[in-house]
Amino acid sequence: MKTPRTLLFSALLLSFSLGASAAPLSKVDYKAAKSDIENKYKADKKACNVHADNAKDICTEEAKGMERVAKAELEANYEPSAKHSLAVHTAKAKAALAIAKEKCDDQAGNAKAVCRKEAEALYTSDMAKAKLSEKTGEINNKAAEEIKGTR
Repeated sequence: MKTPRTLLFSALLLSFSLGASAAPLSKVDYKAAKSDIENKYKADKKACNVHADNAKDICTEEAKGMERVAKAELEANYEPSAKHSLAVHTAKAKAALAIAKEKCDDQAGNAKAVCRKEAEALYTSDMAKAKLSEKTGEINNKAAEEIKGTR
């Protein structure tokens, strides 16, 4: 049961990341999309009530993560910028960390500690990639401006 939920989460993240490359949204579309995200979060969180114990906690973290990523993607689509692009990467990394930590709670002792350290290491790696992507984007923009200036 965890696998379909993980696949759904990955597909949702992918769909939002593809949407971020589209043309900027109008204010009306932005407000409608924001409302849709909030309604989806409420429905997803309510759906978690069928689970118990840690499964419910994992489900709740997945719902929160999807909402945060969706909102960050929406902001990036509404006002495209390097800042919002970094916010999207950060939201994805934080959501993955929170979900991974909740999944670690199913374990005990050293296995749980190792699981949490691995989750934190993955988060650190994701954040480094996000910052590298941001810096690469800045360098590419400067290079493009210089090329335009020499023509």
